[in-house]
Amino acid sequence: MATVAEIPANPSKRLAERKYDRQFFLAMAVLLVAVAAIGFAPTYYLAGGLRAPLPSRIVHIHAVIFTTWMLLLVVQTSFISARKVRWHRNLGVAGFVLACAMVVSVVLTGADLAMRVKGNPNSEAVLGLLSITFTDAFAFAVLAGFAYALRRNAAAHKRLIIIATACITRAAFNRWHISILFHQFYAAYAATYVFLLLLAAYDLWSSRRIHRATICGSAFLIFMGQMTRFIGPTASWHAFAHWVQSWGI
Repeated sequence: MATVAEIPANPSKRLAERKYDRQFFLAMAVLLVAVAAIGFAPTYYLAGGLRAPLPSRIVHIHAVIFTTWMLLLVVQTSFISARKVRWHRNLGVAGFVLACAMVVSVVLTGADLAMRVKGNPNSEAVLGLLSITFTDAFAFAVLAGFAYALRRNAAAHKRLIIIATACITRAAFNRWHISILFHQFYAAYAATYVFLLLLAAYDLWSSRRIHRATICGSAFLIFMGQMTRFIGPTASWHAFAHWVQSWGI
């Protein structure tokens, strides 16, 4: 998650914006971590972490990678807040590697679930919902990939990182013990849009316009979330899901 400072056209204005940027994006990172912690506390963090009774080793690995990503997000935004830009850049490669590991772990966790429900009476329903997991992995990969590619554009980079991380909080919101969210997949998707609204509101407050990265990243995330409604029930998706089952993970 490396960021290279831009050369501002209007130094005084840009310096003021950066001052608020440091505070805002650190707060966003902390809020994202809080959402994940609340969602996964009962089944993972308060259940012993690595000793938690998760269904498989793959799920444990995914939990560790997911947790590391969330902590890295706070560390990286803290470096920028503390003006430790060089430290932030040096850790950026690790962020890219970790993002790749996140995508792989989500796919493997989905494949593990598909294998565990094989033969169950409700297996087809679960395989349909698995489209949400794979869509999350794809959306996160695209957003994080663009964030890394645009790392020399600090404003776009940090917004895309926040949106990419908001994407994977869907699973956390889905575990909140609130009736409107608990195991309500599309309501959990809608909850992630709170972060998009916060980004847009901050953009309007700080620069009187919504940043292009906020618009494009948010539109892509919303589009991918809604596509699962149409992908999951299709015969093509179920054929793909059965192929995933055949991996034997």
